Amino acid sequence: MNGIIVIDKPPQKTSHDMVYFVRKLTGIKKVGHTGTLDPDATGVLPICIGRATKAADMLTVSDKEYETELVLGKTTDTQDASGKILTEQTVNVTEEEVLDAVAQFIGEITQIPPMFSAIKKDGKKLYELARQGITVERTPRKVTIYGIGVTKTDLENNTVNLTVSCSKGTYIRTLCEDIGKKLGVGAYMNTLRRTKSAGFDLEQSYTVDELIKLKEENMLKKAVLPLDSIFSEYDKIKLPGILAKKVKNGVKIGYKDAENGKNYRIYDENGAFLCISECKNGELVLKKAFWS
Repeated sequence: MNGIIVIDKPPQKTSHDMVYFVRKLTGIKKVGHTGTLDPDATGVLPICIGRATKAADMLTVSDKEYETELVLGKTTDTQDASGKILTEQTVNVTEEEVLDAVAQFIGEITQIPPMFSAIKKDGKKLYELARQGITVERTPRKVTIYGIGVTKTDLENNTVNLTVSCSKGTYIRTLCEDIGKKLGVGAYMNTLRRTKSAGFDLEQSYTVDELIKLKEENMLKKAVLPLDSIFSEYDKIKLPGILAKKVKNGVKIGYKDAENGKNYRIYDENGAFLCISECKNGELVLKKAFWS
């Protein structure tokens, strides 16, 4: 079995828990996820199976979309609802001020990664240091917020609901805290749901219970998306037998209809997906191989 199962990750489960679950479900050892979701978060988590694991590193760099709720007036040491409250103050802002503050984060922004994160410093993960009460200097990172939509404001209960479209590496809880700073009242992330990742969305995802039921009905393959679906945005090129063989031998192939700098899905004459190649100077150059 080779392909992608998109899981709607439940709360209180780690991404590694989901990898273990799929290993047990499919009986296949070669399984990996495409981008960590915090245990408290839910939503889209594509799981690669078999040869599709070769694509995991290409998928982790993809853009993401989220739904989140932030709470105004409080900050926590984890920047989310699981942490210890650090500050608390009265909230006296208007909906217009909220909308204005949120809009200022659209575009390229700089974030300081939270201490409670898996980033490593001198070989140790930041969250391991944070649990020891140690705070270290973190290098600011540039990320891009493509869009933020305010879907609901409930200022009586100090909550704001957002949809966020962003680049890889964006910390939504840091974004929530920074919005609180901009408003001068503080904030933390209360809930987080990923609605899109690596080109896959919630409509393509299955819950744990749904997957278990499919397994019991011997219909699990229904949930497995083909390996090449990962690269559906790339144009398709089918090569005759002799050229396909050259590709598999690592030979660059001249292809006049290919556009320099673009990636392509390469297939043999029988329609078998072979690889992703990039066009460089009129030649198809192997980028990632997927043949058996």
